[in-house]
Amino acid sequence: MAEMLAGRLHLTDRALRMETVPVPEPAHGQVRIRVAAAGVCLSDVHLIDGTLSPLYLPGDVVTLGHEVAGTVDTLGEGVTGWQPGQRVLLQAGERDQRGTVFTRGVDYDGGWAEYAVASAETLVPIPDDLPFEQACIIPDAVSTPWAAVTDTGRTRPGEAVAVWGVGGLGAHAVQLLRLVGAAPVIALDPLDAARDRALALGADAVFDPADAALRDAVLSLTGGRGLDVAFDFAGVTPVREQALTLLGRRGRLVLAGIANKPVTIASDSPFNYLQQAVLGHYGSEAEHVVQLVSLAGQGRLDLRASVSDVLPLADAPEAVRRAQSKEGNPIRLILRP
Repeated sequence: MAEMLAGRLHLTDRALRMETVPVPEPAHGQVRIRVAAAGVCLSDVHLIDGTLSPLYLPGDVVTLGHEVAGTVDTLGEGVTGWQPGQRVLLQAGERDQRGTVFTRGVDYDGGWAEYAVASAETLVPIPDDLPFEQACIIPDAVSTPWAAVTDTGRTRPGEAVAVWGVGGLGAHAVQLLRLVGAAPVIALDPLDAARDRALALGADAVFDPADAALRDAVLSLTGGRGLDVAFDFAGVTPVREQALTLLGRRGRLVLAGIANKPVTIASDSPFNYLQQAVLGHYGSEAEHVVQLVSLAGQGRLDLRASVSDVLPLADAPEAVRRAQSKEGNPIRLILRP
């Protein structure tokens, strides 16, 4: 039986182990992918440290990795429309007939491996000139902020927006907000390097959230009206409290970061009078990934700066350490089998 290397999370002791396991065989309706690149997300880190736990995993061991790209290797029974060698990325999860979302690399085996199996419906073709290292991060790292910007936040051209937290999701949000015509795009992060990165990605202005002159600066940049949309990608309670004070009439606060804390509105009177809203956001839908592949393929979305480093699959524990410690302030670290 053929074997392969895989990064396996053992939930009983929250240990990531690089193990040799059998190469999976595709079942009916599935396709086996030869993995070319897989992203390392903070969600992976949180699964290892115990902050997150799978909801639907049938056992206590899973191959991590929900950001995956590669080539079609073998077709399972009943699969048509795909050919071995085709370049694809994998949707980060899928829904069953009841609408339950199962996440790759969480509820079933993911792409921190040499091969991965996937339902044929979760494959998305990618153009030849889109590198695997960039393609693999579109599901989640790029699609989550894209859905937050376009669907949940319903951001329109000319709207004043701000992004709190310029990490793996927030950095892409800055790019995507500029792409849809938001202006000005303001980025807030306590780290100098993150603010510099936001400027390089197209932010019109950057601030430390602790800046005492922040409110006056935002009002000046927005002609006194305040923010139309505020995006919390930090998942920190003080961010939500600060963002609410900077919203203008009909302003929306989009909670893309998860703090697992109460959301407090200091006073309902101004909130109601200004007809403001707090909107929860999680993940993305399949169409968002397809849209982004099209944008990248047509040269409208440049993800080169998103790939902070590429490491061998065997170095997955080191990539996790660097992501957890934020060493080098990475947007995304990529594993290459």
